[in-house]
Amino acid sequence: MQRLFILILLPLVLSAAKVDYLRWESGMTYLGFLGKHDLPSRTLYWNLDYDDQTLTEEIYSGVGYQILRDENATIEQVLIPITDELQLHIYQDSNNSYIFEAIPVLYSSERLSFATKIQSNPSSAIYNATHSKRAMSAFISGFRKSINFSLHVQKDDPIVMIYDQKFRFGKPFSMPRLQLAKIELHGKWHGVYLGPNERYYDAKGREVEGFLLGNPVRGARISSGFTRRRWHPVLHKYRAHLGIDYAARRGTPIRAAGAGKIIELRRSRSYGNLTKIRHADGYMTLYAHQQKFRAGMRRGKRVKKGEVIGYVGTTGISTGPHLHFGLYKHNRAINPRSVIQVTTKKLKGKTKKQFQDIVTRYNEEAELILAENRQVDRFRDFDAVCYIKHDQFEVEGECNATVRK
Repeated sequence: MQRLFILILLPLVLSAAKVDYLRWESGMTYLGFLGKHDLPSRTLYWNLDYDDQTLTEEIYSGVGYQILRDENATIEQVLIPITDELQLHIYQDSNNSYIFEAIPVLYSSERLSFATKIQSNPSSAIYNATHSKRAMSAFISGFRKSINFSLHVQKDDPIVMIYDQKFRFGKPFSMPRLQLAKIELHGKWHGVYLGPNERYYDAKGREVEGFLLGNPVRGARISSGFTRRRWHPVLHKYRAHLGIDYAARRGTPIRAAGAGKIIELRRSRSYGNLTKIRHADGYMTLYAHQQKFRAGMRRGKRVKKGEVIGYVGTTGISTGPHLHFGLYKHNRAINPRSVIQVTTKKLKGKTKKQFQDIVTRYNEEAELILAENRQVDRFRDFDAVCYIKHDQFEVEGECNATVRK
């Protein structure tokens, strides 16, 4: 039976816990983290199955995580998000043994909207309205291909934005999901809208995101697909495969799926020879289990779309030669096939009609937001919350307490 997850806002009547909210340090590995905190690596890594071991490679620099300690400073649990929906959970059971599992991220989501006017530039106007660098980045990225904000904006040009923001531990979590961004320049409105296929378009249905992936291994067979979060009915645990596996002969060339800059090139225990490439607009691609890197590849090197960066192998934890290929946007794992399979830059037919209905609805809402001069309440008061492990279920509650077993 699937484990039950309950989100509550009631205080837990417990005492003396210490909860640390930390950021994952750049360059820190999962095994290094275990060693730093004297946590058993055999139990929490070496004895894990393949899927769980590879999930530990998905921890990204800067992510916020939680450590809960008892009154003796002993670690009772650790929560480390690896995607918007999945997190690694380390906890002590009733025998004081440490357990590793992947579980859903508990979060709430709220749709926010505001209207503001430019005083000096759009970035500062949005930040002053939201106090969120992420919201600012989401807005500016939407117009990156169409508007030069250093040339075309003027003082008092109006801005309207609608976006979904997740909250975790009572704090904003992950990048906002932009729904609508509008700005009026010289009396003409320009807008970016989230379409029915989860991609962004202008009001006429023309795609505004220019990034389009190429296939990293030409002619290869997909041996394992993308799964962000799936409950396994036999194993009774959450399984995730945050990428696509391309089965191919050892030594087959691996090509960069898009132009970008190599930000990581190293040997990983789980992923073997691993390359990460940062692309425009918050995208990042990952290439794992390579036999070897192509000569001349190094951290900081810029590569072109289609350029050979390495060769298919079976390094790390692998049952045969293949490329594990991952795609991320703002550190959120997304299905590469949903991007690779896009063949048109303009909506047509039934999809365009659906999109036009979205544009009409959001334009009407934007007029109301402007009329009300709606603002984001960035001074709201949140209780600090944490995730408490019980025998049969998990609860998120106030963190002024120790776990009772």
